[in-house]
Amino acid sequence: MADRVLSVTAYTTLDLVDAVAEGHGWDEEAVAVLNVTTPKGEEAPEEVLLQVELDNAELEHLPAHAETVSLSPEQAREVAAELERYADSVEEA
Repeated sequence: MADRVLSVTAYTTLDLVDAVAEGHGWDEEAVAVLNVTTPKGEEAPEEVLLQVELDNAELEHLPAHAETVSLSPEQAREVAAELERYADSVEEA
């Protein structure tokens, strides 16, 4: 990915997933990195970070950037449960 913002390593959760950036009157598809982590350098982190970065080399409307959502442990578990539920519904379809 050109001008990478997130550090992509062997420990990155998912790399090269399909993604879509959407804006008012436009949308663009690109490969992306999706990562779940905790803040670096903290011995006892209190949050879970969900990060996504689209490959800006494939985007016309967005500069290089990454989005990060900070989740409490409870919120992270709620998101995980919803992912499981929707994954099950896709597999059952």
